[in-house]
Amino acid sequence: MQNAAILVVDDNPENINLLSSVLRHDYKVKAATSGARALEIASRQPRPDMILLDVMMPEMDGYEVCERLKSDPTTAYIPVIFVTAKIAVEDETRGLNIGAVDYITKPINPTLVKARVKTHLALSDQNRELARQVAQKTEELAHTRLKVIQTLGRAAEYKDNETGMHVIRMSYYSKLIAQQLDVSEEWIDLLFNASPMHDIGKIGIVDAILKKPGRLEGEEWVEMKRHSEYGADILSGHDSELLNMARDIALAHHEKWDGTGYPKGLKGDEIPLSARIVAIADVFDALTSERPYKPAWSVEDAVAFIDQHANIHFDPALVDIFHQCLPQILEVRDQFSG
Repeated sequence: MQNAAILVVDDNPENINLLSSVLRHDYKVKAATSGARALEIASRQPRPDMILLDVMMPEMDGYEVCERLKSDPTTAYIPVIFVTAKIAVEDETRGLNIGAVDYITKPINPTLVKARVKTHLALSDQNRELARQVAQKTEELAHTRLKVIQTLGRAAEYKDNETGMHVIRMSYYSKLIAQQLDVSEEWIDLLFNASPMHDIGKIGIVDAILKKPGRLEGEEWVEMKRHSEYGADILSGHDSELLNMARDIALAHHEKWDGTGYPKGLKGDEIPLSARIVAIADVFDALTSERPYKPAWSVEDAVAFIDQHANIHFDPALVDIFHQCLPQILEVRDQFSG
């Protein structure tokens, strides 16, 4: 690694000078005469690319320094080589167990020092590049998964929503609401990815009902309501957390806070939190979008409707959060207005 920075840590200045004389022609060498000073230097940008660390130091020995470095995510990746006169097997084993990559024994052999440093810098560089590639591939897979999910959701929405953008907008609305709650980032991500499948059961509803330009009557409405159960059936039978949440949402996003919804008449907290969030996001976007059976409502009228149905249709606490998020929700609405 060209222009790599090596931090040499030893309470004896003579040892620091010796190692520096070996390395300074090929690397930038920094020095620390105590463990505390070493941790301070390692915590600052630009961080060292490697640390050569003495074991026997007063106040804070090399083992403690290494443990602290490895427990901090910002320095854990820095390779540590112990430079020590302690050559017992148990000492070497302890050092390797706490995260050191190698041992160099005193008195040092300059050729060996150069070889070990070069080797471990190359390995560190390769490991970081591999980690970068893995992170990139993971991000690509997550992006692809989201696109597949959105496409699956849009396949159902396409039957009664010409653009299919509804599933994208309401998934972002759901995410914005969830971000205000005391839930984990993982749960929010699951909600964002699961919510586009909320109406996947519409695939099982005939076009004559979905695209009817007027109110549904009698058996038509009974059949339309079955889309919740159709969706749950489609998404059932998997161990995936994502698909399990999608199933809960598909089944329960038409339940109402007061127990008058469908298909099971769940009430209040009996309704999964994910479905309660999606209920608000779904209705708001449906109201403000043109559909075969109605023109688009104004934002003001849609917000008024949600307010009027807090504690009836919607979880009142989530309605309050919806208001807090409304400026960001409207930004999403404008961004995905197609």
